[in-house]
Amino acid sequence: MSEEKSLNFIEEIVEEDLRTGKHGGRVLTRFPPEPNGYLHIGHAKSICLNFGLAQQYNGKTNLRFDDTNPVTEDTEYVESIKKDIQWLGFQWAEELYTSDYFETLYNYAVSLIKKGLAYVDDSTAEEIAAAKGTPTEPGIPTPYRDRTVEENLVLFADMRAGKYKDGEKVLRAKIDLASPNMHMRDPLLYRIKHAHHHRTGDQWCIYPMYDFAHGQSDSIEKITHSICTLEFIPHRPLYDWCIDKLEIFPSKQYEFARLNMTYTVMSKRKLLQLVNEKFVESWDDPRMPTISGLRRRGYTPASIRNFCDKIGVQKRENMIDVSLLEFCIREDLNKTAWRRMAVLDPIKLVITNYPDGQVEELVGENNPEVEGGEGSRSIPFSKELWIEREDFMEDAPKKFFRLGPGLSVRLKHAYIVTCHDFVKDENGKVTEVHCTYVPNSKSGEDTSGLKVKGTIHWISVPHAKEAEVRLYDRLFNDENPAIAEDFKASINPKSLQVIERAYIEPDLANAVPGKGYQFIRLGYFTLDTHSTPAHLVFNRTVTLKDSWGKEVKKNA
Repeated sequence: MSEEKSLNFIEEIVEEDLRTGKHGGRVLTRFPPEPNGYLHIGHAKSICLNFGLAQQYNGKTNLRFDDTNPVTEDTEYVESIKKDIQWLGFQWAEELYTSDYFETLYNYAVSLIKKGLAYVDDSTAEEIAAAKGTPTEPGIPTPYRDRTVEENLVLFADMRAGKYKDGEKVLRAKIDLASPNMHMRDPLLYRIKHAHHHRTGDQWCIYPMYDFAHGQSDSIEKITHSICTLEFIPHRPLYDWCIDKLEIFPSKQYEFARLNMTYTVMSKRKLLQLVNEKFVESWDDPRMPTISGLRRRGYTPASIRNFCDKIGVQKRENMIDVSLLEFCIREDLNKTAWRRMAVLDPIKLVITNYPDGQVEELVGENNPEVEGGEGSRSIPFSKELWIEREDFMEDAPKKFFRLGPGLSVRLKHAYIVTCHDFVKDENGKVTEVHCTYVPNSKSGEDTSGLKVKGTIHWISVPHAKEAEVRLYDRLFNDENPAIAEDFKASINPKSLQVIERAYIEPDLANAVPGKGYQFIRLGYFTLDTHSTPAHLVFNRTVTLKDSWGKEVKKNA
């Protein structure tokens, strides 16, 4: 009997709230991305947590775009975020925008002014920062802290009316300049930004700060469990203060550890640098930790959900090894990927005793890991085949169980062949391997009684399709590039190897993006989204085994 999975600390909070009837037994979470970039694997953890929690307790999740900074936001990012969430297998209850609440948030700010809890400050950003003091010294009031309610109401209305330039005035909460929590030392609530907003156009020129918009938006939507990452712990007192002073629905904030992963950077700013400075092709470059990049590389929604489930929900920051993510995709693709043959570094094999012009249609299961094999496909076999160059050695060592003079192997799904000769070009490079085959050694019908230790894959020369194959590896050599002085200095120059002409089974001409294929003995691959029927492109999702770990140990 399997052990029951223990609850994480957020599940314990939810179950206690349900037990006591808090919020009327409702569970309503939200995922609130800022549409200023593409989502990455760290966001996937938050998505799985928020949507998964709601599903688990028959609740709902809102998708709310935190669009309070018109300078960096774009509808392109909005659409990419929606696509990523749905691809991961989740659907939101309502699609909302903080900009939907701009009028309400403005009125909340007016309410705080009327209560003497907010004021307009003319100080510069530098003056405000200097007056806030230090963690060991209290702040000092700026000359504008004691403005009257009436004066503040007029000035704030004038800010909205566009009478002032960017940075000329801000609205601040009036809390406690001696608070040990720097976030409570009269934090900014509104700033002036004369910029075109992707939804509201030029209707507004003042925008709420995240700390003001966040909690109030949660409250407007009556969110029961507002789940944030640990860096928002110091912000929680302000979250609670605003809700308390405004006397609105008491949403509560809870914090969990964000995802930190080896050989990866998660900062949107750094990811944007990689794109803008052409270290990668785009946001969906298969080396990027973005959800769109992982999707293009061949990662499946199930593998990412399983990864998020395995790492769990913690209260303490830790570093997750990227090999766990790779394990999850290998585990999933082993069960779902169809097996196909491809030759990346070809050398020709000629079966000298096979009839000229004869073609056999052999049969291969799509996935031998699944009962019934998920069907099968026909594989053409002929006198001339492509094989991998590394499967032949002119002077093979004793334990080389592939082809060499006098050595025998089985051709996958086909016959046993024995090498008797080879041909070199003028540079001494082997161009052809000559073999004979054993006619009664056909796979599934073998009556030859012969035993061989090696099996190699192949492609029939006259039936082969050409493809470009991209071998992707980790983008960084440094285990923790995020903390490096120059994170770009550790970019792995071998993170992409392009094979311009590989040979693949003819069946792969019908491949579709998103479908996983195991290229036998080579790794897991998928068709690139930019591929065309005239120019097939396959991306390596992951190797069959963790070759990186072996390389690290070898070089240690």
